[in-house]
Amino acid sequence: MCVTIRSESSCLAQHLENAAAIHLGDAEVKDSTTIMFEIEFAIFAAIVFVFGLVSRRVERLNVTAPMVFIAAGMLFGASHIVSSALNTGVLLLVGSIALALVLFTDASRINISLFRVNANLPARLLVIGLPLTIAVGAVIAALLFTNLTIWQAAIIGAVLAPTDAGLGQAIVTSERVPVRIREALNVESGLNDGGSVPFLLVFLALAAIQEGVEPPSFWVVAAEQIGIGVVIGILVGVAGGWLIRGATRRGWMTRTFKRLSFMALAILAWGVTGPVGGSGFIAAFVGGFATGATVGDVEEATTDFSEAEGELLLLAVFFLVGAVATSLLGVLDWTIVLYAILSLTVIRMLPVAISLVGTKLRRSSVLFLGWFGPRGLASIVLVLVALEEPALATLAPQIATIVLATVILSVFAHGISAQPGATLYARKVAAMDSDAPELRDVTRLPSRKRRRMSR
Repeated sequence: MCVTIRSESSCLAQHLENAAAIHLGDAEVKDSTTIMFEIEFAIFAAIVFVFGLVSRRVERLNVTAPMVFIAAGMLFGASHIVSSALNTGVLLLVGSIALALVLFTDASRINISLFRVNANLPARLLVIGLPLTIAVGAVIAALLFTNLTIWQAAIIGAVLAPTDAGLGQAIVTSERVPVRIREALNVESGLNDGGSVPFLLVFLALAAIQEGVEPPSFWVVAAEQIGIGVVIGILVGVAGGWLIRGATRRGWMTRTFKRLSFMALAILAWGVTGPVGGSGFIAAFVGGFATGATVGDVEEATTDFSEAEGELLLLAVFFLVGAVATSLLGVLDWTIVLYAILSLTVIRMLPVAISLVGTKLRRSSVLFLGWFGPRGLASIVLVLVALEEPALATLAPQIATIVLATVILSVFAHGISAQPGATLYARKVAAMDSDAPELRDVTRLPSRKRRRMSR
């Protein structure tokens, strides 16, 4: 079995082997496929260039780069200039690498001692809010999509639970929004994608058992995969961090290669875990924690998912999402649109409100934290990985459409509302007393520059 229950990297290897077999068997297909990829790369490069020329002016219109690249992908996908069939495998590969880097770098930046001081809001959002979001998402999915079993519905809940602060960059970088609120969203977004993966693994195993694809003991495989991912992540992170720290102290490393070494450790943890039966994403996430703790003072520039290179990779993901989404339009119906709307509102905002009970935050702050939970990279990659499972084979178009519709709606809704939302909330903050809990001083953790998509 491929995917999360076996390994993310084995899925990618399988895609590459299948492509190679097709190409070797038919030279003409190989030539046409190569030409198509070259055309697509040229189109993507042209869009990057043109958008770059007007990026600052477009930003003033509350139009973000992800919005432009998704729209461009849909336009070229609908015109069949870009192939949605070819790009599904490419999207899985590019997205998996990007997610491994994101998981690792986010985790490596967390300073445990500072996190303990500032933990109240992020801990509530992660420990209470995240499981509740998954549960509410699963229940509503089961009610709306009656052809799904409870575990299949839970998979949708887990896939759409992670948030992506980069899609509302105007929020986490705005000086008008209190630091404590910004930090809560920033830390939550940095950790909830890794926190969702174990839930997804367990739900995939339970769905496979319920469908009769695997024996009742198969849930043990999910537990093993989580455990192996944790162990390898610790080993790679501690060993790699120790070597980086030693080389840095001796002056052996340049700044550029120090940054690249962190990125290499992320790919190493992800890449070696799959073949031995573990979860590469969990390994990358845990490896980031271990590396950051071992190196000590992790410079922000060192762990940045390099602004230029990282942004290019992430924009490629959104472009491919747009292209792939066009092939799923025939599956789209009112229930999927309704679920996407509920996912961004009730499914997110109700658990956030429950998790913040007792914090004495104003209602406007609770609503603000609840609304700005954009769905992005993690949801895209996790659904592609999950849909490799045989237990979901017949439901793949439906589940993919549910998730991609939610992500696309989120990209536009949160992108458009980020600046106005920050302005409106700033007015509410200005009217607060100086001792309001929102205005409490906290120590700022490193910001997530790598996702400044529209800057």
